[in-house]
Amino acid sequence: MGDQIGLNRLHFPITALGPGRRIGIWLQGCSIRCPGCMSLDTWAPAKTTISVAEVLERISPWLIEADGVTISGGEPFDQPEALLTLLLGLRAKQCRSILVYSGYSLDRLMATQPDALASTDVLISEPYLADHTAPGLLRGSSNQRVTCLTDSGVAMWREVEATTGRAPAMDLVAAEDGALWMAGIPRPGDLARLSGVLGSRGVTAKTSAGRLGGTS
Repeated sequence: MGDQIGLNRLHFPITALGPGRRIGIWLQGCSIRCPGCMSLDTWAPAKTTISVAEVLERISPWLIEADGVTISGGEPFDQPEALLTLLLGLRAKQCRSILVYSGYSLDRLMATQPDALASTDVLISEPYLADHTAPGLLRGSSNQRVTCLTDSGVAMWREVEATTGRAPAMDLVAAEDGALWMAGIPRPGDLARLSGVLGSRGVTAKTSAGRLGGTS
């Protein structure tokens, strides 16, 4: 149903998934399951859902000061009706810019999800390929494509290009329950270096794919 959505988490601010201080929305569930993905916790279908209206209500206070919203997962387009409802709701609230990640191909999404793309400023598409992890702006692997779908998207991507080398690759976030999690696109070797630093301090960190710095 388009009014219910499987949600992994919400957070503000996120600075590693687009220009400025952004709201991060991670949807739950992914049927693509790219080998080497560091977000295995988002793969399983959501056990419970919440209403899109509740998501919009929860992020409304953030929208006043946010530079935009980045939607990731999981695979957002595995929940196409709910995603469209969310995108339309963000547009109604005059969200400044919307960036959406997908592991599906651009051709497939253009053929099957034109309404959702019409409400998206920038789409980063194509599956993650672990053997193509060359550095790229906001992309996990070099095969992934950036498509600016609106004039706002073009301006947004110019801002991304202008901050090359200055924007953080990862955000380290402390959750209310004391857990630490990372958001962003790690560069080759980043996780191994972080694992080494933490290990030197007697800290063992794990991702959903295993020990930090492994195949995640």
